[in-house]
Amino acid sequence: MSHQTGKVEKDVNASTANKLLVICVDRDNDVGEKTGIVTPVIGRDRCIEAAQRLALEDPEDADSNSIFAAIKTYEDLVSKGYQVEVVTVAGVQDRGVQADEKILLETKKTLEIFPANGAVIVSDGEDDESVIPVIQNVLPVVSVQRVVMKVSRSVEYSYAVFGKYLKMIAYDSKYSKFFLGVPGILLLIGGIATVFGYTAEIFAVLVSILGGAFLIRAFDIDRVWSSWSKPTPMGFIRMFTMVAGILLILSSVPAGIGAIDSELVQSNEEFIVKISDKIVIGQFVAGILPILWIGIGAIFVGTLLSNWIGGIPRQISDILRIIVLGALYPIILQFTNIMIFDDNSLTLIPPLLGGLAVTLISATILFKKYRKNKDQEMISD
Repeated sequence: MSHQTGKVEKDVNASTANKLLVICVDRDNDVGEKTGIVTPVIGRDRCIEAAQRLALEDPEDADSNSIFAAIKTYEDLVSKGYQVEVVTVAGVQDRGVQADEKILLETKKTLEIFPANGAVIVSDGEDDESVIPVIQNVLPVVSVQRVVMKVSRSVEYSYAVFGKYLKMIAYDSKYSKFFLGVPGILLLIGGIATVFGYTAEIFAVLVSILGGAFLIRAFDIDRVWSSWSKPTPMGFIRMFTMVAGILLILSSVPAGIGAIDSELVQSNEEFIVKISDKIVIGQFVAGILPILWIGIGAIFVGTLLSNWIGGIPRQISDILRIIVLGALYPIILQFTNIMIFDDNSLTLIPPLLGGLAVTLISATILFKKYRKNKDQEMISD
């Protein structure tokens, strides 16, 4: 801790801040969920009380140590003659955008009580530190302190930790679904297939299930689907537009095949030969393009509407996504004309420059509007 304190003091001396706010970040709100304490927790005594109650509720939670570390940093800076206050801010249990918004609001609320001009962030990991850009919107961050727990390296302790994680895998539903559920399904299918003599064929099925499980967990598809399928207006909008968009995208393939001139392809054998013909490719892309673009656009519009209704400040990226989709349409359409009618390749330049101009102008207007609204919100706050 002394090395960390020296680093903090060096960072503070290198800055121009004279009123410092030591911020302990608890992004998943363990303090509120486990103790019932309402954040922000402002002041040394209140932070000590919050850390003690959290340690009593869950002695293994690292956030209590982070709060104590923030208090230690606060006391060290006070002893050096700095004007300092300490606060614990928290997000929500599910993290994400709502957690960042809550942390931003709590930081603003703290600044109304203690108008600091520099922040020292104390956290116990990269997840909490991901909110640093959010805090920097209202307060310059002069130093970041990460709290690392010192643990015993004995064999007994290693066995205890290993047993704890085995217990989590066996009894915690968040982990058991993947670490036990997926292998259990694979073993069950493999055993049944062996009994009925389908050992060779089942290998492809097992690999497909395992690959699908990895993809679902890697891209948080299960969490996204659970949030989209909640009985809220936003969830229903996203679910409807997602299903409609996927159906349109799938139906665009037969439309593309139907757009191919039947005289070019008389049989399946000729189709395999002609599939590399640029005219066939151009006709297929031209046929698939309208319905495909409508399907993708439906998904993008659904995301925009759900975020708009839910109050999530991501409308700029959602609107730009739709604008870029529209700007790409004439470019790809002209590309199909080059493939089918053998037009000059230079005819692709005007729609390309036009689409680039539309994208840049739209992005500039949207970002200016966003900054203007943001400045107005900060003034009103």
